[in-house]
Order: sequence, then structure tokens, then C-alpha cells
Amino acid sequence: MSWFDDIAARRAERRRIERRRRRTRIAVAAAVILAAAVAAVAVMRSNGSGDGHRAATAGSRIAVGAPPAARSQTGLPLARPAFALHGLAHPPLHVYFAKPPRAGLLVNLTTGQVLWALHPTQRVRIASLTKLMTAWLAVQHTTPRTRVFIRRSAVDVEGSKVGVLPVGRRVPIEPLLYGLLLPSGNDAANAIAQNVAGSKGRFVRLMNEEAAHLGLGCTRYSTPSGVVDRGNYSCAEDLAVLAHVDMSSRRIDRVVRTYIANLRFPIRSHHLWLENDNPLLIYHYRGTTGLKTGFTAAAGRCLVGTAERHGVRLAAIVLHSPSPGTQARRLLNAAFTQVYGQRPVREPAWPPGA
Repeated sequence: MSWFDDIAARRAERRRIERRRRRTRIAVAAAVILAAAVAAVAVMRSNGSGDGHRAATAGSRIAVGAPPAARSQTGLPLARPAFALHGLAHPPLHVYFAKPPRAGLLVNLTTGQVLWALHPTQRVRIASLTKLMTAWLAVQHTTPRTRVFIRRSAVDVEGSKVGVLPVGRRVPIEPLLYGLLLPSGNDAANAIAQNVAGSKGRFVRLMNEEAAHLGLGCTRYSTPSGVVDRGNYSCAEDLAVLAHVDMSSRRIDRVVRTYIANLRFPIRSHHLWLENDNPLLIYHYRGTTGLKTGFTAAAGRCLVGTAERHGVRLAAIVLHSPSPGTQARRLLNAAFTQVYGQRPVREPAWPPGA
């Protein structure tokens, strides 16, 4: 064998040795991985979680197969409710109506205790109760000195209106808040929406974002006013949370407890006269503090009525009710007397269907 053949043979042997070493390393690595997998399964079973779909990969914060995060009705991440309700499963009051509302709730606005409930999470049309969110966004994005430009598109609207908003002029926002919440002006809602967000469409997006931020899980908005029922709904539980949020605003609180308002306004008479359509205020229910009515053919007659007596703050919510004021009054009276031990208050007679 020549020296050349000897060198070639040695090189071939070294290559064979190197291939054996690589195969050995691969086999050892596979054995280690298999052992680790077996150990992981054993640990998982010892922890009572034998379902491999729940095992998290190393460094992962979310387990495979974990339930998805809560979402709002428009698909946004849903925060915790801004006001915690409790006692929903066993409310202390049992109030029955011959013709009950479609849904309702009675809640302590300070503690969050639910005192009476009827289908509290059922999604229903809410008509002008929509304006509770419009008012909340208005006070969040403006100051009492803000002035609002009135566009023709704001006043060309169906349903209830303030009716004298001067097109092409700037007006102070506080009278618009009164117009929004007392006579339930759809024109005031549109004007506020256009001022805050630039258009009604962008304002509706802002409404749904705020609903998710407040934890309103069964609420969806399609209009700033509630005049359109399609795609516009909520539930009694969410409305209780929103009532608490609204009443935390001094500006809203001051407006909704007003029965008749006489406000300076840039129109020919220089004054804007507005009357609240809340039956609790109209019929002088003792301790009334607010809040809002609503009506469309699809939503029926709705009321979020609030009252306070001797430091007890309550909200009665009745949705699609044959007599919203009468039913809210009955719920509030039952709570004040039966739950909080207060003496009954003498009240004037109410007309049927109020």
C-alpha cells in the first residue's frame, strides 16, 4: 500500500468514528428529552391536572385551552364592573306585579346590595336610557364652560327634542345636558356627540369603548340618543352600574334632580324652559334624586329612578313596564320600609298607568 492509499484509509476511518459519535450524541439527547417529557406528565398528574391541553409551555403566561378573556358586546376586552353588585342570587325583597316589567332591579347605590331582581341580565332594548352613557361621556370630555356648535344634522332627528337649538351657533353645554336628561332631547344628544367626537359614528364607538371599560357586559350602543333600537340594548344589571357611575358626577346629579329648569340660552327669548319627564319627580315622590326615562315601541316604557331617604340611596330599574313610575315607587317604598325599617311616607295619589 502506498503512502497515498494509507492516508486515504486513515481519513475514511476518522469519518466513520465521527459519524458514530454524532449518532451517539443524538441518541443521548433524545433520551434526555423523553425523560423530561415523562417527568412533566408525572408532575402534571400529581397536581390533578392530567388533561394535557391545560399544560403551559415553558415561559408562557397563558395556558393552552384556558377560557378566553371576557369580552364586551362589541368584542372589546371587558373590565371589572365599575360598581360591584352583590346578593343577586338571594335578594331580600319579594315584590310581585300583576303585569310585571320585562326586567328590573332594585339596588342600594352605596353598598351595591341587590334588594329585588327580575331577569337582571336579560338583554333588552333601552330607548333613551342610552342617554345615561351620553351624559357620562359629556361630563368626562367637557367642562361647564364648553360651548357646542349646533349643526343642522343634529337637530334633524325624530322623536323627543329640545326643539329650539339654534343651528349655526355655539351654545353652552350645560343647558344641553338639561335638554338631554329632562325632556330627553335627541337633538341635544346629537349635538353633544358631534362636539365630543366629531361625528355621531365616532361617538358611538366611544360609547362602546366606555361600556367595556366600565364592565358593562350586556350593553351595546348604536346611537347617542337611543332613538334607534336596532343594535342598541342593555340589561338591568348594567344599568344599575351606570346609574351609580352617573350619580357620582356632580354635574349629572345636579341636572337629574331638577323638575323644572329655567336656563339662559342664546335664543330669541334668552331663556330655555325645560321640564323633567321622570314620573317620580312629576308626582312628587319623597326623596327623588333622578334619573332617566325611556320609550320606543320596541323598548316599551323604561325608567331608572333614584331616591334617597335618611342616607339610604336606592335605584329602581324597570324595563318595558306598563306603569314604570308606579312600579318603581312600589319597589322603593318596599325597600325603605321593609329592608331599612323606615316609617312609611304619606304620598299623594298617582294616576293609573303613571
